[in-house]
Parts: sequence; structure tokens; C-alpha cells
Amino acid sequence: MISSIFEKTKPINYVIVFGFLAVFYWLAHFLLFSRGHAPEELVWQLFVLGALLFSLFVVNFICHRNKITGTNSYALLFYAMLMLIFPETMTDSSAILCSFFLLLATRRIISLKSLRNIKLKIFDATIWIMTSSLFYNWAILYLLLVLAAIYIYEPKNIRNWLVPFAGIFTVFAIAYCVLILIEKPHLLGEHYKFSVNFNSQYFFDWNNSTRLIIYILATSLAALLAFIKLGKSGLGKIITMRLIALSFGIGIVLKILTTSENTYPVILTFFPAVVFMTNYLESIKRPNVKEIILMLSVFIPIMVFFIGLILK
Repeated sequence: MISSIFEKTKPINYVIVFGFLAVFYWLAHFLLFSRGHAPEELVWQLFVLGALLFSLFVVNFICHRNKITGTNSYALLFYAMLMLIFPETMTDSSAILCSFFLLLATRRIISLKSLRNIKLKIFDATIWIMTSSLFYNWAILYLLLVLAAIYIYEPKNIRNWLVPFAGIFTVFAIAYCVLILIEKPHLLGEHYKFSVNFNSQYFFDWNNSTRLIIYILATSLAALLAFIKLGKSGLGKIITMRLIALSFGIGIVLKILTTSENTYPVILTFFPAVVFMTNYLESIKRPNVKEIILMLSVFIPIMVFFIGLILK
């Protein structure tokens, strides 16, 4: 039943997933984590929710436009389910907005494979990554993704290597001008004081560590199976998948570097994870097996969410 709904891209799929995620977003805030919001804070949370829902649209757009996955809505579904596996991410506005801008950067990086307007795409990707770093300073590590893409697609043109510096300068200049206008120019230097906020208690908590380890192992296995499938079929998207794998690795490193209270950057790894999961699901030929996996993919996250609600 689930496969029959999400095996195609239909407007109703967006309605189902958007409505589903919006409900659990408010459940996470008001019931699971007991976050009280003043009226003006509710307006901000509505804006953040809008960014989160639009992120789902961007995920689907990247997958279909670049033919990373088939013409289905499995990536849309998996992304929403991962939000339930890690419901704390729905309370971290910085993580949601950082993830949104990184998705915009990823869209431009992946589109480099067309070898058209390369410098413009590199510049755009750098701008979006630097914007995302205004929410999490360590998100600047995703510039490695830009450099990797340049190395893969057009490394001999020296001007391509200089474009990221122009993007970095542009964002810093705009941000500094805005801070001067509000008479807080020192905030930029304070924000980019890089430090490792490693909270060992987070990893010693079985609830957090178990979820994270299972998630990393499941994604890595799906990635391995996806690469095996691509290697056998000889499809040209294997380079794109390598960039996506690098994105996942950077996200995990960032998660470790910023594991502190009220920061949940694991959401930054959701896009590469859903790409690998979707590719694995598409490789399953038996409809009944695919249906069982989809049912478990929906049932388990909902169960994890409500168990957390009961045990809180």
C-alpha cells in the first residue's frame, strides 16, 4: 500500500508528508520536549517549519532533476521518517536552517556534472555554504565538497579554484556590514572562533548512541549496496554518489565536533542518507519485500517517537 502511494511523484505525496511532519513538529515542541513559546516565538517557529518543509521539496527536486534516484517519493518519505528517529532536530532552529542552505549548495554542486556555468555554480555553492556556516560555524567544512567537485570536473582551470575565495569574501563582507549597522561588528569574530564542543555524555547515553550507531551503520550499508549496484550497471552517476558519500562523512564529523546541549546537526546527514536508502529500496525487485521494508520504515520511526514521549 505504501509503495503504491510513494512509487510515483504526485502532489498528494507532498500533502501527506508535509501534514504528517507538521503535526509531529508541534508534538516534539510542546509534548516531547515541553518547549513553551511566546506569540512572537511561534511566528519564528512557523518560519522554521516552513524552511523544513521547503527542504523536503528541495530534496525531491535534487534527486529527480539530477536523476540520483528514480521518479518516486521515497526520498521524501525517508527524510520525514529520519526526523522522527531524531526528533530533537526539530527543536534546533539553527540545524534546520543550516541544513536548508546546505541543500541549496548541494543542488549547485551536483549540477556541476553538466559542465555548464561552472564558475557561477561554484560561486553559488560557496555562498550557500558560507550562509549555512552563520548558523553552525563548523558547516564551513562543506567547502571541502566544493573543492572535491572542482577537482573532479574541471581541475585544470585555475580560476575555478579562486572562485570559492570570492564567495567567502562576499558573505563575510555582507555579514560584517550588517553587523556594523546594528553596532555589533564583534559578533562575526566571536562566531567563527572554532572550538570542539564534544559532549561525551551524549555518546554514553544509550538512547542517543544506539540511535546514532544504528543510523550510521544502516546508511553505510545502503551506500555500499548502492555503489555495488552502480558499479555493475555502469551508470554515470557514480561520481555524484561519491560526492554525496563525502557529504555524509563531513556531516558525521560535524556532528561529533558540535555535540553539545541544544545542538543537533545530525540533520545535515539526512540528505545523503535518504539518497542511499532510496537507491537500495529501488534495487529490490520483489514487491512484497519492498512493501515490508517501507512499512517498517514508517512504523519504527513513529514507534521510536512515541516511546520517547512515554519515557520522557
